[in-house]
Amino acid sequence: MAFKDLREFLKYLDKNGQLVTVNDQIDPEPDIAAIGRASVNLPEGPAVLMNKIKGYPYPVAINICGGWANHALMMELPKETTVRDQFFAMNERWDKLTPPTVLTNKKDAPCKENIITKDINLFDVMALHRINDQDGGYYISKAACITRDLNDPESTGKENIGTYRIQVKGKDLLGIQALGYHDIAIHLREAEKQNKPVPIAIALGNHPLVSYMAGTSIAYDESEYDYVGALQNGVPLEVIKAEESNLRVPAGSEAILEGYILPRQRGVEGPFGEFPGTYSGARLQVEIKVTTITHRNNPIFENLYVGIPWTEIDWLMGLNTCVATYREMKAQQPEVVAVNALYTHGAVTIISCKPRFGGYAKTVAFRALCSVNGRTNTKIVIVVDENIDPFNLEQVMWCLANRMAPENDVAIIKGAPGMPLDPSSEQAGISAKMIIDATTPVPPAKMPKEINILVPPVGYQQWEQTLAKMLKK
Repeated sequence: MAFKDLREFLKYLDKNGQLVTVNDQIDPEPDIAAIGRASVNLPEGPAVLMNKIKGYPYPVAINICGGWANHALMMELPKETTVRDQFFAMNERWDKLTPPTVLTNKKDAPCKENIITKDINLFDVMALHRINDQDGGYYISKAACITRDLNDPESTGKENIGTYRIQVKGKDLLGIQALGYHDIAIHLREAEKQNKPVPIAIALGNHPLVSYMAGTSIAYDESEYDYVGALQNGVPLEVIKAEESNLRVPAGSEAILEGYILPRQRGVEGPFGEFPGTYSGARLQVEIKVTTITHRNNPIFENLYVGIPWTEIDWLMGLNTCVATYREMKAQQPEVVAVNALYTHGAVTIISCKPRFGGYAKTVAFRALCSVNGRTNTKIVIVVDENIDPFNLEQVMWCLANRMAPENDVAIIKGAPGMPLDPSSEQAGISAKMIIDATTPVPPAKMPKEINILVPPVGYQQWEQTLAKMLKK
């Protein structure tokens, strides 16, 4: 099967015991955020659907992709699938790029069931709330923002679908954080040269893989919609043209906010509780005028709780970052076996590879730091041998303890690009990078002393399977 939209996925989560429905009336603050924090703290990490929000007519969903069980179900895998197996399953599908099906009849697109062009009021459509108590206002944190390159408006590859934090500033005015390394910033920069507005569509309550790909670092001219089809094993997503532009929007989204980014206009945005687990400051950011809203009947407002990791955003930016980085590296360095970039959007990235010659692990790390995601987000790269599972932190810690000599195997690179939201950086957007080579030395590098690595007893794998079957009886 393949999911058409958020509602089908919610039913699938419920069928697999991964959805909790709350029918009691709750307050928007602090209950929605508190429920979001509580859901990711549970071992099962269930999604939560809240049907009665005080002061609002429509339901709210949270933690849809939070937890490895929900993540596996999003990929239509058994919910017990290990992280490592999910990594390789995603990698296997990555090349099955499938362009979306473009619908032409509005009656076939649930997101067009209601069309509002007058008296726009965002508070009528969604249960707006602060996510953390010191946020500068109400935030939309899980939207797919769609823009296009103004110099190549017919290119669907240069139609970007990205997730950016959005502050509600009024009934029809939004602020959006568009940082310089985001694809949307390329569209904005060119538009401001010409003093033109940037058409934008903001999709809310999306197919889970749309949200997933909106947070994935891929090449500028690649379509996130095509990758949704790939991760669905070649089943295309259904999209439809927006009301006011040539942008394509997911046909099954709960709501679409259409409008334009105001040219050469900035307003204060922030602070906001961000994914590193700290508040960002307030900055001057571009603003959006909302001119049209389309939505389903009884739209579900899906939002993202953001707090000290792990929260849903860590799963949304997890294995997709791993696989995208892995594939970039594998093309030039076939010795790379797997990449673990799960931690704070790849701030710490662990790579397993087979060193070809002495010092090779450092070249692997350099390549990771030059990847689409790594050039800004990664600041620590750990390289381990090919027989080490980078997703098994116990094995990685063993490598750091026994295969890494600090005086020889650690390198610091100062003044490199960094994540502007990194609370440890002295200057926003500038960071030092650290490389840790925890691989076994190979010639011409010298082994400090002769060592013999212990190997497991013969037959242990068969016994693992036997014991596991006995435990299930």
